[in-house]
Amino acid sequence: MRSQKKLPIGVDSFEKIIQGDYYYIDKTMFIRELLKSHGEINLFTRPRRFGKTLNMSMLKAFFDIGTDNALFDGLRIKQEEKLCSAHQGRHPVVFFSLKGVEGKNYLEAIEMLATIIATEGKRFSYLLESNKVEASDREILTRLIYRNGDITDLKTSLVTIMRMLRAHYGVQVILLIDEYDVPLEKANDNGYYLEMVSFLRGFMGEAFKTNPDLYFAVVTGCLRISKESIFTGVNNLKVDTISDMRYDEYFGFTEDDIQKILQDYDLTKAHAEIKEWYDGYHFGDTNVYCPWDVVNHCDRLLAEPGARPRLYWNNTSSNQIVKRFVDIADATTRRDIEALIAGRYIYKELTEDLTYGELEDSPENLWSVLYLTGYLTSVTVPGYDSLTGTALVIPNKEVKEIFIEKIQKWFAEQIASSQTGLGLLYQALQIGDAKNVEIFLQTQLRTTISYYDGVESFYHGFILGLLKGNTEWTILSNRETGEGRSDIQIDCGDGKTGIIIEVKRGHSINTLSDLSEKAVSQIVTKSYADTLYEEGLSQVWGFGIAFYKKSCCVLSRMLER
Repeated sequence: MRSQKKLPIGVDSFEKIIQGDYYYIDKTMFIRELLKSHGEINLFTRPRRFGKTLNMSMLKAFFDIGTDNALFDGLRIKQEEKLCSAHQGRHPVVFFSLKGVEGKNYLEAIEMLATIIATEGKRFSYLLESNKVEASDREILTRLIYRNGDITDLKTSLVTIMRMLRAHYGVQVILLIDEYDVPLEKANDNGYYLEMVSFLRGFMGEAFKTNPDLYFAVVTGCLRISKESIFTGVNNLKVDTISDMRYDEYFGFTEDDIQKILQDYDLTKAHAEIKEWYDGYHFGDTNVYCPWDVVNHCDRLLAEPGARPRLYWNNTSSNQIVKRFVDIADATTRRDIEALIAGRYIYKELTEDLTYGELEDSPENLWSVLYLTGYLTSVTVPGYDSLTGTALVIPNKEVKEIFIEKIQKWFAEQIASSQTGLGLLYQALQIGDAKNVEIFLQTQLRTTISYYDGVESFYHGFILGLLKGNTEWTILSNRETGEGRSDIQIDCGDGKTGIIIEVKRGHSINTLSDLSEKAVSQIVTKSYADTLYEEGLSQVWGFGIAFYKKSCCVLSRMLER
């Protein structure tokens, strides 16, 4: 029988999931493992959308004084009776998520952080009436809640609130900080990186260093930034990355989790497709699916049986880190990306504790970032000595499509942004000069990556990226026109000239001439030019462009009405 529980699309609050009767894959034994082997400061790094925030919310709901213990009824952690008796609801918990801390400049980012601190501070407004708390601390908390605090109040807010909670309850505090590296990423993007590092050194560093009010802290993020000065003097930091085995099953969905959710929703027929698209990650010794993708696709299948997979993970966060590497990629980087897209693995030495200041020092740092953020995963290759590097592959079909759609487009946009020779390309297209269009494309193909898997969308995106540099043209992709959909349609903005481009992908270099002729014939027979003529243009060029690896053939024809 199909489960009647709602799937938690975009719900990352444990309390909301349980009280709202949403479907929940039980990860509560994470609590036992954490208590068994935790350090004083525990840093977990995982890619985005793999359950970090939900797990942090679960920890808060379990440990925090005053939360409803019944939230965990029926869940696995309740079998640990002694553990629950000793720890459930026994500690005050401070919980900050820093994923919203961003701004075009340092002051905007600090304003966002002040709002987050004020919101968490309001949870503890009862401390303002506590006679166990120092009057000076009550004054600071008042300023934080009403956002009247200065930069020193903000920097020391964690230490202050923890000190007040310890004084009030007589129990050490648990500190949870989610997405700790987001403010650093945004600061690096917008040019105030050093200022943000300085702030976070005070905000987090003092709370971590020999703090008598701290029971333990859990910190999550995508990147391990242990070299940053925000952790200077923090000698009690215990780091768990995607390479470690201890907590490997608690972030993401395991194969057992997938079997359960598909059975519960009567979707077992979709297992093979879901595995192909959303499985393939390796955390420690465990194969892992991306939970965000699985939940979204199951929800869509319930509404639209037979729905095709989508790139759910693609636009859930900034890809700016990866995009910056495209700007410094060399020929070796491009060849490596080609190998990955073709389904092969590459060997790279990885560094898991890069700082944001080091990210752009070398294209080689790209591989570590792609690995830590989920674009690549590690595999075991028989007979290969792992001491000389890590074997990396694209984990699944979804990420492969992201490589095709995003990274190739960025390479093309890099060319377009330089404006080198693009005027010649635009002029050649506008006058139907197939020979010079072919020469230009042939040259650019040698400096970008190629995709060898038999689809046209890769080259379609490549051409669109080049055309993006022309702000005078109106460019439409896959527009319904005539008796079908043209690949690319252009209004040149001069009141008279239009262009139709049809893209083909060949299986050998010998087929390119025939394919380009076939593409032009398709433009003619399906009357793709009619729409442009109806809009008042007087001449429309049709271009058939056929690609094979780094070769192309271009034909053009003036189109009749």
